[in-house]
Amino acid sequence: MTANPLDDPFYYLNNFQRVLAWLSQRYADVLSSEEQRFIEDFSALPRGSQGLLVRMVMRKGLRFRHGKLNYGEIGDIGSAVAPLLALGWVDEQAPLGLVELFEVLLKAEILSCLGHLIEQPKARKTEWLQALEGHFSQPQTFRDWCPQLEDRLYSLTVMPLCDRLRLLFFGNLYQDWSEFVLADLGIFTYETVEFSAESRGLRSRQDVDACLFLHDCQQRFEAGEALEEVVAQVNGLTLDNPWLERRRGKLLFQIGQHGERIGDFALALCIYRDCTYPGARLRMIRVLERIGEYALALELGETAAQAPQNAAEAQALFRIVPRLRRKLGGPPVPRSLAREVERLDLHLPRIDPTLSVEYHVQAHLHDDAAPVHYVENSLINSLFGLLCWPAIFAPLPGAFFHPFQRGPVDLLNEDFHERRAELFAACFAELDDGRYRQTILRRYAEKWGVQSPFVFWGALSGELLEQALDCLPPEHLRHWFLRLLLDIKANRAGMPDLIQFWPQRKAYRMIEVKGPGDRLQDNQLRWLEFCHEHQMPVAVCYVQWAEQGA
Repeated sequence: MTANPLDDPFYYLNNFQRVLAWLSQRYADVLSSEEQRFIEDFSALPRGSQGLLVRMVMRKGLRFRHGKLNYGEIGDIGSAVAPLLALGWVDEQAPLGLVELFEVLLKAEILSCLGHLIEQPKARKTEWLQALEGHFSQPQTFRDWCPQLEDRLYSLTVMPLCDRLRLLFFGNLYQDWSEFVLADLGIFTYETVEFSAESRGLRSRQDVDACLFLHDCQQRFEAGEALEEVVAQVNGLTLDNPWLERRRGKLLFQIGQHGERIGDFALALCIYRDCTYPGARLRMIRVLERIGEYALALELGETAAQAPQNAAEAQALFRIVPRLRRKLGGPPVPRSLAREVERLDLHLPRIDPTLSVEYHVQAHLHDDAAPVHYVENSLINSLFGLLCWPAIFAPLPGAFFHPFQRGPVDLLNEDFHERRAELFAACFAELDDGRYRQTILRRYAEKWGVQSPFVFWGALSGELLEQALDCLPPEHLRHWFLRLLLDIKANRAGMPDLIQFWPQRKAYRMIEVKGPGDRLQDNQLRWLEFCHEHQMPVAVCYVQWAEQGA
């Protein structure tokens, strides 16, 4: 039986050392001299000192009271911290402002240290802080603030460096050290992917600095700094990394949307004009219409309609362009009638107000000979994810950077399918010769619980898969899967809520459910139109609640 990594009291240190070894092997040419020296010096530390530093790095905050550092595997904290103080990685003399002091002291300790200045001992800490701020203007060390307390305060100085190492390992700053523990506990399981020398998100020191700069710009934007300054700095960044270029585009797009929300349309237009992020062109057309520049909006809309970026843009332009023509005095353009959709009208008693309208419809329509499942986006996405697992997790350059990815980094890129065209073709070939059924069932068993951007493990069951594979024609699966690949971000949502099977005659029907007052959303309309185009049985069920006792 394999030993549980968490049985080792230094499990967290082992994980940190694993990261350092990974970086030394794969990013030696990218590491700065400071980072290389840190890795070398860390390896020479006593085990207890290594453990204490990692404990601090993995905890929240940068300041730690000696009395609250109590780890059995480390032992004496004073002995463990001494080498860290000598290296300057931990500082015992860091100056603290009054706000920082209040963050590390209890109320009783504040009274002990500053009680002679506090007029209302029963007030809250925030009230004390406001009252005392005028008394102190200069930071002091913890010992100077609180000479009577028999405790020491340690300030961590290497957190920015450790964050850079974390960035290099994960390729982002939203994943943290807890990923290792969650994997060790079996809460998350990840597909094992072979990493090549090209499998790096940050390929140079310039990439690291640029990524950190973009992260800083994102934080400054979210903190409310002047938008023009942030945009100018983001645009001034020189990049030759397509992955980072997409990150820049996404940040600019977010700033443009914020500009719209606050009414800064000039800024929004300036951003959208040069932004390559998907959706920027459509947002620009909408802004031009909003400020009354109908001619410019129409010109851009008609150009976009010749080659829409995706189905969502085509759908929006189908509404916008005729509207703009009318605003410019053009003749009314007759709209093509939407296809009629099979409609179900139900009056149902609301048996349980805590349950959704979809569950009420499911219970009403369900029959042993015609079972109904609440699947929404889960079933089709999962069938696609199981059949096309080898293509999705192919170890292409720039797709996988580290062992804790639930999918490839380029999943939402426009060339995701193109880069894997042969691999997807091989998967789809199984739909032609019938192998797909056994492949999907086998992967369901073999890959159970492994993280995937498509497979909804919690929504799947062996019974659901068997019924789906019995009743869904392979040509329909092919149509769905190809549509997913056309625009993964947009098309993996909006699918009908329910699916009903008739196993005896190998038939099915998808059902979109709308409660009182609900309307079909754009992505749902696109899916309904797609189903009609390919003669897939689908209905829209409109529900009204019946009066109780009527």
